Amino acid sequence: MPGWESTTVPAPDRQLLTELAALAPQDLAMIGLRGGTFLMGSEDQLAYPEDGEGPVREVGVDGFAIGATTVTVAEFAAFAAATGHRTDAEIHGDSLVFTGQLAEGLRQTSPAVQATPWWRQVTGATWFQPAGLGSTGAPGTTGVPGTALDVWATHPVTHVSRTDAEAYAQWVGARLPTETEWEFASRGGLEQQPYPWGSVREPNGEARMNTFTGAFPNGPTKPVGTVPADSFPPNGYGLHNTTGNVWEWTSGGFSAHDRRGILRGGSYMCHDSYCRRYRTSARTAATPDTSLGHTGFRLALDL
Repeated sequence: MPGWESTTVPAPDRQLLTELAALAPQDLAMIGLRGGTFLMGSEDQLAYPEDGEGPVREVGVDGFAIGATTVTVAEFAAFAAATGHRTDAEIHGDSLVFTGQLAEGLRQTSPAVQATPWWRQVTGATWFQPAGLGSTGAPGTTGVPGTALDVWATHPVTHVSRTDAEAYAQWVGARLPTETEWEFASRGGLEQQPYPWGSVREPNGEARMNTFTGAFPNGPTKPVGTVPADSFPPNGYGLHNTTGNVWEWTSGGFSAHDRRGILRGGSYMCHDSYCRRYRTSARTAATPDTSLGHTGFRLALDL
């Protein structure tokens, strides 16, 4: 993170890179969309006016293709193995991790973010060791069945900045979606619904996305962290997890007066007691070199 004194993290273990890269699919799973017009934004009671969700406005979108899922750990490993790319987190030497995902020693020694103390500045936290030096696998899932390397490989890659996401996209001949494209795709053809599947967050009491459950931040009722990128049923356009799981980088600036990068969709950290940004219209901002343990990206292509 900019302004923090830290040192470059050692490169990932070559064997780990090789094993993860071998699990990456050979082809991009992209969904072609014709485009059209839709009502973007929200002014309902769940919206955050200060985030610029409103006003609701009709916008047009040209045809494009977008990833069915976010880019996975295995896919990013293939990129790192082929190019030697060093992420901003590796260069800065640290990234932010939810305190509940840390081993006790790291929890005590990693500085807390003053305004949001559930985030810790963790030395060595990167896409390949997401809970700090020496960690592999999805943080928060120790002892949970099905968390072997081949399962972790299917989780969204995290601790990637927008700069890293753009480098990956260029490598595969793609790009990041615009914010308008992202929202058009996330809505899955539904008009002015808060979730990709409709108006009810948990239809018939069934979770449809990966968010924080229990009392935030110290009383979760399930492991806090990512789930595989294709978890939960897709929306009407075939996209998985456009809300919850990980925030997703898009292109462009947050506003005319704020040129930070735009993140969409919310994450596993979202909880209605402090952050109900697990909705199709929700948005937030971060500098392009920011990396976090709940941030990833999906790709887009021109048609």
